[in-house]
Amino acid sequence: MMPQANIVFLIGLLVLQHCTNPADKINGISLVSADMALHNNHIEPVLQVNANFAAVMPFGFIRDLDHPEIVYNTERQWYGETKTGVTQYINTLKTNRIKIMLKPQIWVWHGKFTGDIHMQSESDWQLLEASYSKFILDYAQLAQHLKVELFCIGTELENFIKMRPSYWFLLIQEIKKAYTGKLTYAANWNEFGQTPFWSVLDYIGIDAYFPISASKTPSVQECMEGWETHKAAIESVFVTTGKPILFTEYGYRSMDYSGREPWKSDEVFAPVNLEAQHNTTQALYNTFWDEYWFAGGFIWKWFVNHDASGGSNNNRFTPQNKPVEALMKTQYD
Repeated sequence: MMPQANIVFLIGLLVLQHCTNPADKINGISLVSADMALHNNHIEPVLQVNANFAAVMPFGFIRDLDHPEIVYNTERQWYGETKTGVTQYINTLKTNRIKIMLKPQIWVWHGKFTGDIHMQSESDWQLLEASYSKFILDYAQLAQHLKVELFCIGTELENFIKMRPSYWFLLIQEIKKAYTGKLTYAANWNEFGQTPFWSVLDYIGIDAYFPISASKTPSVQECMEGWETHKAAIESVFVTTGKPILFTEYGYRSMDYSGREPWKSDEVFAPVNLEAQHNTTQALYNTFWDEYWFAGGFIWKWFVNHDASGGSNNNRFTPQNKPVEALMKTQYD
Protein backbone atom coordinates (compact mmCIF):
# COMPACT_ATOMS: atom_id res chain seq x y z
CA MET A 1 0.00 0.00 0.00
CA MET A 2 1.27 3.48 -0.90
CA PRO A 3 2.10 5.65 2.18
CA GLN A 4 -0.44 8.36 2.92
CA ALA A 5 2.09 11.16 2.46
CA ASN A 6 2.85 9.90 -1.07
CA ILE A 7 -0.85 9.78 -1.90
CA VAL A 8 -1.32 13.34 -0.70
CA PHE A 9 1.73 14.39 -2.66
CA LEU A 10 0.42 12.85 -5.89
CA ILE A 11 -2.95 14.50 -5.38
CA GLY A 12 -1.14 17.75 -4.88
CA LEU A 13 0.69 17.26 -8.17
CA LEU A 14 -2.61 16.95 -9.99
CA VAL A 15 -4.18 19.90 -8.19
CA LEU A 16 -1.17 22.15 -8.73
CA GLN A 17 -0.44 21.57 -12.39
CA HIS A 18 -1.61 25.12 -13.11
CA CYS A 19 1.12 26.47 -10.84
CA THR A 20 3.86 25.29 -13.23
CA ASN A 21 2.97 28.22 -15.50
CA PRO A 22 4.61 31.41 -14.17
CA ALA A 23 1.74 33.44 -15.64
CA ASP A 24 -0.56 31.86 -13.03
CA LYS A 25 1.50 32.96 -10.04
CA ILE A 26 0.05 35.40 -7.54
CA ASN A 27 2.34 38.39 -8.06
CA GLY A 28 0.99 40.56 -5.30
CA ILE A 29 1.42 43.78 -3.38
CA SER A 30 0.23 44.52 0.17
CA LEU A 31 -1.63 47.80 -0.31
CA VAL A 32 -1.45 50.15 2.68
CA SER A 33 -4.72 51.90 3.46
CA ALA A 34 -4.63 55.68 3.13
CA ASP A 35 -6.73 58.65 4.12
CA MET A 36 -7.90 59.11 0.53
CA ALA A 37 -9.78 57.32 -2.21
CA LEU A 38 -7.90 55.18 -4.72
CA HIS A 39 -7.72 56.46 -8.30
CA ASN A 40 -6.33 55.11 -11.56
CA ASN A 41 -3.15 57.19 -11.24
CA HIS A 42 -2.43 55.37 -7.96
CA ILE A 43 -2.79 52.01 -9.70
CA GLU A 44 -0.61 52.78 -12.71
CA PRO A 45 2.64 52.11 -10.75
CA VAL A 46 1.16 48.78 -9.60
CA LEU A 47 0.54 47.81 -13.21
CA GLN A 48 4.04 48.98 -14.14
CA VAL A 49 5.59 46.34 -11.86
CA ASN A 50 3.35 43.68 -13.44
CA ALA A 51 1.46 42.90 -10.23
CA ASN A 52 -1.75 40.95 -10.76
CA PHE A 53 -3.02 40.82 -7.15
CA ALA A 54 -3.37 43.30 -4.29
CA ALA A 55 -4.00 42.57 -0.63
CA VAL A 56 -6.54 45.06 0.74
CA MET A 57 -6.21 45.21 4.53
CA PRO A 58 -8.91 46.72 6.75
CA PHE A 59 -7.89 46.79 10.41
CA GLY A 60 -9.74 46.07 13.61
CA PHE A 61 -8.26 47.36 16.86
CA ILE A 62 -8.07 45.94 20.36
CA ARG A 63 -6.88 47.85 23.41
CA ASP A 64 -4.49 45.26 24.82
CA LEU A 65 -3.45 41.62 24.49
CA ASP A 66 -6.05 40.53 27.06
CA HIS A 67 -8.87 42.80 25.87
CA PRO A 68 -11.73 40.94 24.10
CA GLU A 69 -13.43 43.70 22.09
CA ILE A 70 -12.46 44.43 18.47
CA VAL A 71 -13.33 47.91 17.24
CA TYR A 72 -13.50 48.48 13.48
CA ASN A 73 -15.13 50.47 10.69
CA THR A 74 -15.20 53.71 12.68
CA GLU A 75 -14.99 57.35 11.65
CA ARG A 76 -11.64 57.62 13.43
CA GLN A 77 -9.98 55.21 10.98
CA TRP A 78 -8.42 56.14 7.68
CA TYR A 79 -10.74 55.98 4.70
CA GLY A 80 -9.02 52.87 3.29
CA GLU A 81 -9.57 50.96 6.55
CA THR A 82 -13.35 51.42 6.55
CA LYS A 83 -15.88 49.29 4.70
CA THR A 84 -16.67 52.20 2.42
CA GLY A 85 -13.00 52.68 1.61
CA VAL A 86 -12.36 48.96 1.19
CA THR A 87 -15.24 48.76 -1.27
CA GLN A 88 -13.90 51.72 -3.24
CA TYR A 89 -10.36 50.30 -3.28
CA ILE A 90 -11.50 46.87 -4.44
CA ASN A 91 -13.77 48.19 -7.17
CA THR A 92 -11.05 50.49 -8.51
CA LEU A 93 -8.42 47.74 -8.47
CA LYS A 94 -10.71 45.24 -10.18
CA THR A 95 -11.57 47.81 -12.85
CA ASN A 96 -7.84 47.83 -13.60
CA ARG A 97 -7.71 44.01 -13.80
CA ILE A 98 -6.01 43.58 -10.42
CA LYS A 99 -7.35 40.62 -8.44
CA ILE A 100 -7.92 40.88 -4.70
CA MET A 101 -7.03 39.19 -1.46
CA LEU A 102 -9.15 40.76 1.26
CA LYS A 103 -7.10 40.46 4.45
CA PRO A 104 -8.80 41.88 7.58
CA GLN A 105 -6.22 42.21 10.35
CA ILE A 106 -6.07 42.93 14.07
CA TRP A 107 -3.90 45.70 15.46
CA VAL A 108 -3.12 45.70 19.17
CA TRP A 109 -2.52 49.23 20.47
CA HIS A 110 1.14 50.22 20.91
CA GLY A 111 2.11 47.62 18.32
CA LYS A 112 2.04 44.57 20.59
CA PHE A 113 2.32 41.27 18.73
CA THR A 114 -1.04 39.73 17.80
CA GLY A 115 0.36 36.23 18.22
CA ASP A 116 0.48 36.89 21.97
CA ILE A 117 -3.23 37.67 22.39
CA HIS A 118 -4.41 35.79 25.48
CA MET A 119 -7.59 36.23 27.48
CA GLN A 120 -7.62 35.94 31.27
CA SER A 121 -10.91 34.06 31.65
CA GLU A 122 -13.28 31.76 29.78
CA SER A 123 -15.86 34.52 29.58
CA ASP A 124 -13.33 36.84 27.94
CA TRP A 125 -12.35 34.16 25.44
CA GLN A 126 -16.00 33.82 24.49
CA LEU A 127 -16.33 37.60 24.15
CA LEU A 128 -13.26 37.69 21.92
CA GLU A 129 -14.62 34.87 19.77
CA ALA A 130 -17.95 36.67 19.34
CA SER A 131 -16.19 39.93 18.49
CA TYR A 132 -13.77 38.31 16.04
CA SER A 133 -16.59 36.39 14.33
CA LYS A 134 -18.52 39.60 13.81
CA PHE A 135 -15.43 41.32 12.41
CA ILE A 136 -14.34 38.56 10.05
CA LEU A 137 -17.81 37.51 8.86
CA ASP A 138 -18.68 41.12 8.09
CA TYR A 139 -15.74 41.26 5.70
CA ALA A 140 -16.38 37.75 4.36
CA GLN A 141 -19.83 38.93 3.30
CA LEU A 142 -18.31 41.99 1.68
CA ALA A 143 -15.80 39.76 -0.14
CA GLN A 144 -18.66 37.69 -1.51
CA HIS A 145 -20.61 40.79 -2.58
CA LEU A 146 -17.57 42.26 -4.38
CA LYS A 147 -16.55 38.91 -5.95
CA VAL A 148 -13.14 38.95 -4.28
CA GLU A 149 -10.90 36.10 -5.45
CA LEU A 150 -9.21 35.28 -2.12
CA PHE A 151 -10.10 35.88 1.53
CA CYS A 152 -7.66 35.68 4.45
CA ILE A 153 -9.37 34.61 7.69
CA GLY A 154 -6.74 35.97 10.08
CA THR A 155 -3.14 37.13 10.45
CA GLU A 156 -0.51 35.96 12.95
CA LEU A 157 -2.89 34.83 15.69
CA GLU A 158 -0.86 31.88 16.97
CA ASN A 159 -1.93 31.86 20.62
CA PHE A 160 -5.59 32.52 19.82
CA ILE A 161 -5.57 29.50 17.53
CA LYS A 162 -3.53 27.32 19.90
CA MET A 163 -5.86 28.01 22.82
CA ARG A 164 -9.19 27.84 20.90
CA PRO A 165 -8.80 25.44 17.94
CA SER A 166 -12.43 24.25 17.99
CA TYR A 167 -13.64 27.82 17.58
CA TRP A 168 -11.54 28.24 14.44
CA PHE A 169 -12.94 25.16 12.74
CA LEU A 170 -16.46 26.38 13.48
CA LEU A 171 -15.57 29.88 12.28
CA ILE A 172 -14.29 28.51 8.97
CA GLN A 173 -17.59 26.68 8.49
CA GLU A 174 -19.43 29.98 9.01
CA ILE A 175 -17.10 31.82 6.64
CA LYS A 176 -17.78 29.26 3.94
CA LYS A 177 -21.51 29.89 4.30
CA ALA A 178 -20.93 33.58 3.63
CA TYR A 179 -18.12 33.43 1.07
CA THR A 180 -17.59 30.93 -1.75
CA GLY A 181 -14.13 31.96 -2.97
CA LYS A 182 -10.69 30.72 -1.97
CA LEU A 183 -9.52 30.87 1.65
CA THR A 184 -6.19 31.20 3.40
CA TYR A 185 -4.77 32.19 6.78
CA ALA A 186 -1.60 34.27 7.25
CA ALA A 187 0.52 32.28 9.70
CA ASN A 188 3.66 33.82 11.11
CA TRP A 189 6.94 32.35 9.79
CA ASN A 190 7.47 30.29 12.98
CA GLU A 191 3.81 29.30 13.37
CA PHE A 192 2.73 27.65 10.11
CA GLY A 193 3.91 24.16 11.06
CA GLN A 194 1.45 23.97 13.95
CA THR A 195 -1.62 25.57 12.35
CA PRO A 196 -4.36 22.93 12.74
CA PHE A 197 -6.86 23.82 10.01
CA TRP A 198 -4.88 23.86 6.75
CA SER A 199 -6.91 20.91 5.48
CA VAL A 200 -10.08 23.03 5.28
CA LEU A 201 -8.45 26.02 3.52
CA ASP A 202 -7.21 26.42 -0.05
CA TYR A 203 -3.72 27.82 0.53
CA ILE A 204 -1.04 27.47 3.20
CA GLY A 205 -0.51 31.15 3.97
CA ILE A 206 2.81 32.23 5.49
CA ASP A 207 4.12 35.66 6.46
CA ALA A 208 7.62 34.78 5.31
CA TYR A 209 9.93 36.73 7.62
CA PHE A 210 12.38 33.85 8.06
CA PRO A 211 15.92 34.65 9.27
CA ILE A 212 18.28 33.82 6.41
CA SER A 213 21.55 35.70 7.00
CA ALA A 214 23.46 37.44 9.80
CA SER A 215 25.59 39.49 7.40
CA LYS A 216 25.47 43.25 7.10
CA THR A 217 25.13 43.02 3.32
CA PRO A 218 24.44 39.36 2.49
CA SER A 219 25.07 38.01 -0.98
CA VAL A 220 22.29 36.37 -2.97
CA GLN A 221 24.04 33.01 -2.66
CA GLU A 222 24.40 33.35 1.12
CA CYS A 223 20.69 34.11 1.45
CA MET A 224 19.75 31.15 -0.74
CA GLU A 225 21.81 28.90 1.51
CA GLY A 226 20.01 30.42 4.49
CA TRP A 227 16.69 29.38 2.96
CA GLU A 228 17.56 25.68 2.66
CA THR A 229 16.26 24.46 6.04
CA HIS A 230 13.23 26.74 5.96
CA LYS A 231 12.36 25.68 2.42
CA ALA A 232 12.42 22.01 3.39
CA ALA A 233 10.03 22.68 6.30
CA ILE A 234 7.69 24.67 4.05
CA GLU A 235 7.64 22.03 1.34
CA SER A 236 6.94 19.32 3.94
CA VAL A 237 3.69 21.08 4.86
CA PHE A 238 2.70 21.01 1.20
CA VAL A 239 3.54 17.32 1.02
CA THR A 240 1.41 16.61 4.11
CA THR A 241 -1.59 18.71 3.09
CA GLY A 242 -1.51 18.85 -0.70
CA LYS A 243 -2.22 22.59 -0.46
CA PRO A 244 -0.17 25.19 -2.37
CA ILE A 245 2.10 27.55 -0.44
CA LEU A 246 1.32 31.27 -0.55
CA PHE A 247 3.46 33.97 1.03
CA THR A 248 0.69 36.19 2.39
CA GLU A 249 3.47 38.65 3.23
CA TYR A 250 7.13 38.74 2.22
CA GLY A 251 9.77 41.43 2.08
CA TYR A 252 12.83 42.98 3.69
CA ARG A 253 13.88 46.33 5.11
CA SER A 254 16.36 48.32 3.01
CA MET A 255 18.88 48.43 5.85
CA ASP A 256 21.99 46.73 7.21
CA TYR A 257 21.44 43.12 8.37
CA SER A 258 18.08 42.95 6.58
CA GLY A 259 18.08 39.14 6.53
CA ARG A 260 18.89 38.65 10.23
CA GLU A 261 15.51 39.40 11.82
CA PRO A 262 13.26 40.38 8.90
CA TRP A 263 10.15 40.62 11.05
CA LYS A 264 11.47 43.64 12.94
CA SER A 265 10.12 47.03 11.97
CA ASP A 266 11.15 49.17 14.94
CA GLU A 267 14.76 50.08 14.04
CA VAL A 268 13.85 53.54 12.79
CA PHE A 269 17.42 54.85 12.55
CA ALA A 270 19.08 51.76 11.07
CA PRO A 271 21.50 52.60 8.21
CA VAL A 272 20.00 52.43 4.72
CA ASN A 273 21.28 49.49 2.67
CA LEU A 274 19.53 49.08 -0.68
CA GLU A 275 21.86 46.26 -1.75
CA ALA A 276 20.91 44.16 1.28
CA GLN A 277 17.21 44.54 0.47
CA HIS A 278 17.84 43.70 -3.19
CA ASN A 279 19.91 40.59 -2.46
CA THR A 280 17.55 39.16 0.15
CA THR A 281 14.58 39.68 -2.16
CA GLN A 282 16.39 38.20 -5.16
CA ALA A 283 17.24 35.11 -3.11
CA LEU A 284 13.60 34.65 -2.13
CA TYR A 285 12.54 34.84 -5.77
CA ASN A 286 15.28 32.41 -6.81
CA THR A 287 14.33 29.97 -4.08
CA PHE A 288 10.55 29.84 -4.48
CA TRP A 289 8.99 31.45 -7.51
CA ASP A 290 9.62 28.61 -9.98
CA GLU A 291 8.48 25.82 -7.64
CA TYR A 292 5.27 24.16 -8.87
CA TRP A 293 3.91 23.99 -5.30
CA PHE A 294 4.46 27.70 -4.69
CA ALA A 295 1.46 29.89 -5.56
CA GLY A 296 3.14 33.29 -5.20
CA GLY A 297 3.07 36.10 -2.66
CA PHE A 298 2.36 39.67 -1.59
CA ILE A 299 5.30 42.01 -1.06
CA TRP A 300 5.18 44.13 2.11
CA LYS A 301 4.31 46.94 1.61
CA TRP A 302 3.01 49.28 -1.12
CA PHE A 303 1.76 52.82 -0.49
CA VAL A 304 -0.96 54.59 -2.47
CA ASN A 305 1.08 57.73 -3.18
CA HIS A 306 3.88 56.12 -5.15
CA ASP A 307 5.91 59.23 -5.99
CA ALA A 308 6.23 60.17 -2.30
CA SER A 309 7.02 56.64 -1.08
CA GLY A 310 10.28 54.82 -0.45
CA GLY A 311 13.33 56.14 -2.25
CA SER A 312 17.08 55.90 -1.76
CA ASN A 313 17.00 57.38 1.77
CA ASN A 314 14.23 55.12 3.05
CA ASN A 315 15.17 52.12 5.23
CA ARG A 316 11.66 50.65 5.52
CA PHE A 317 10.05 47.64 3.86
CA THR A 318 8.53 49.28 0.81
CA PRO A 319 10.21 48.47 -2.53
CA GLN A 320 8.91 51.68 -4.08
CA ASN A 321 11.48 53.87 -5.86
CA LYS A 322 14.27 51.48 -4.89
CA PRO A 323 16.20 48.83 -6.86
CA VAL A 324 13.79 46.15 -5.59
CA GLU A 325 10.99 47.79 -7.55
CA ALA A 326 12.79 47.01 -10.80
CA LEU A 327 13.52 43.52 -9.50
CA MET A 328 9.79 43.00 -8.84
CA LYS A 329 8.93 44.17 -12.34
CA THR A 330 11.26 41.57 -13.84
CA GLN A 331 10.10 38.77 -11.56
CA TYR A 332 6.39 39.56 -11.95
CA ASP A 333 6.57 39.82 -15.74
